[in-house]
Order: sequence, then C-alpha cells, then structure tokens
Amino acid sequence: MLQSRGPSCNPFSCEYQRVRLRCAVATRRSQGTPSAPNRPRRKGLFITFEGIEGSGKSTQAQALAQYLRDQGFEVVETREPGGTPMAEHIREVFLRPARKQRSGDPLVPECEVALILAARSQHVANRLLPALEHGAVVICDRFSDSTLAYQGYGRGLPLAELRSLTRWAAKGLTPDATFLFDLPVSQGLRRRLNSTDVNRLDHETAAFHQRVRNGFLSLAQQAPRRIHTINARRSTQAIARHLIRLIAPLLEQGLKKQRLTVTRL
Repeated sequence: MLQSRGPSCNPFSCEYQRVRLRCAVATRRSQGTPSAPNRPRRKGLFITFEGIEGSGKSTQAQALAQYLRDQGFEVVETREPGGTPMAEHIREVFLRPARKQRSGDPLVPECEVALILAARSQHVANRLLPALEHGAVVICDRFSDSTLAYQGYGRGLPLAELRSLTRWAAKGLTPDATFLFDLPVSQGLRRRLNSTDVNRLDHETAAFHQRVRNGFLSLAQQAPRRIHTINARRSTQAIARHLIRLIAPLLEQGLKKQRLTVTRL
C-alpha cells in the first residue's frame, strides 16, 4: 500500500506535488468559464481496474486508493460483483468454488450474466451513483468490461446483447478511465493458484482465460482513450508511478479535493 508520510517515505510524493500544482493552475483558469455545451458534468471521478485472474489489479487499486486518500481526496473503494450487502451475497454465489455447488447444477453462462447484472444494478444505484454525485473518487475493481470479456469473449455469449444489458443495468454509467492489467495467462494463473483465495473462475481452462485476455485487449483497442493497458509484469512501484501519471490529466480537469472521508467495503 502506498502511504504518504513525507517526502522521505513516499517515492511518489514529488510527482504528486507536480500534479497538484497543475490542478491548481487548471482550476484557476477554469473559474468563471462556462462549461462546454451538451457536455454532461460529473462531480466525482470513476476509475475502474480490469484484467485476468492474477494480474495484480486488486493490489494496485487498493494502493492507488490509499495514496489519493493520503493526499486528501475523498475515495470510495469498491468491487464487482459486490459493493453493497445484497451484491456481496450475489458475489458469494457467483464465485463459489464448484465443489461447494450442488452436484449436477453448475452455473450456466446465462445464469452468470443474470447474477452479475443483478449485483451491478444494486451497486450502481445504491453505491456508485451516490458517491459520484457527492464528488468522490470511486475506484472499482472490475465493472462492465469484465462482463464483456468473461461472458462475451470467454463464454461466447452475443456481445451486442451483453453490451445492451450491461448498459441497462449500469444506468448508462461509464468509467472516466479504465486501467487494464495485462500479463500472460500462465503467469496470472500461477499467481492465483498459489493464493489462499481461489474461486470458481480460477479453475477454468487456460484456453478460457486466453479468450478472456484476448477479449480485454480487443476492448482496449475499441476504446483507446478510456482503457489504458498496463504491463502487469513490471514492478509494483513502476506500475504505481505509471498510474499516477495516467490519472494526472483527469485531476487537472478540475476535480477538487474533498474533506477526508474514508469509505470501504
């Protein structure tokens, strides 16, 4: 976890100070300037982290959230499926290892989608939209791109229908920025299977996870301005510095620091 305890303890403090200075300049320049016509404005900032199993995205999401929190931003950390009490119950059913499911009754792809959309509708309505309206920086571990990658490219369900369903469940909510953590499937699965928190998807075939990885990379090509592909084989600190540089333009757009309010799962 990145922590801010002064310049000698935080290798990213100097870089963040430069970001703060640019933000202040941008904010002063924008004062008194009308917003662009027909361009909806959101008070908060919505950042999502995506990637295959074992890509390290969850660790980096937590680190970035803590770092921004240490700098005085109001930060909401959350995840999908999950993020609300009801959605967390759905998550437990969705990720339950096969050995704990009823014999002869595995989850079929369409049921996976139904569970994910149910959890997302609760999450968006009761957690994400209120936090964004309040002006928080929301950092979410997985969102709609995972549905397209796993159930679309991975399971082979129709992408057009999935896009429509995910847009409906999310009430049209789209991330301001998405960080896609990419690494070879073999490396990601090796990391996950050595973990103590193994779930149902970790036991899928390597071919399935390769389709998911290819799907994520295809989505990144389709939305290059929103989805930033991160080389997840780099060191933890190198990735963290890269993330700070990537979010700097978003901070420069005028997102103001809020009074410290920690909201966690």
